[in-house]
Amino acid sequence: MLQKMWKNKRTILGVGIAILLLALIRTFETELFYDPFLDFFKGTFQNAVLPSYDTGNLLGSLSLRYGLNTILSLIIIYLFFKDRGLVWFSGILFLFFYVGLLTAFIVLLKSSDKPDYMTLFYIRRFLIQPLLLILFLPAFYYQKKKS
Repeated sequence: MLQKMWKNKRTILGVGIAILLLALIRTFETELFYDPFLDFFKGTFQNAVLPSYDTGNLLGSLSLRYGLNTILSLIIIYLFFKDRGLVWFSGILFLFFYVGLLTAFIVLLKSSDKPDYMTLFYIRRFLIQPLLLILFLPAFYYQKKKS
């Protein structure tokens, strides 16, 4: 019984640390990552002009942030379910979404002088926030409970 309680405490501690790291990424986003769209999307942006940006730095920064969020998300998924197959499947899904979202982001950004800002906003949000974790955890839990 004591071992089971200690095991759960370690799991809870691990999940807590991973969530804390996700929060720190969000808290220090302006210091850690290049993203000229942070301030742009905080204001009234519907009729504004896109800020100037360095495409290489922007894509590198988005990729780094997505990668960090993905690693921490995979750790949380593993700690919740203790299933390496599920982590592998999740990793493939994260990679699939990364390629699709980044491609859509680049195409939308480069396709016109005034792209659809709301679509750009939401695609960027999926790239910089761990929203896929919030979607995957309940889905995997439901799937495990059903089987």
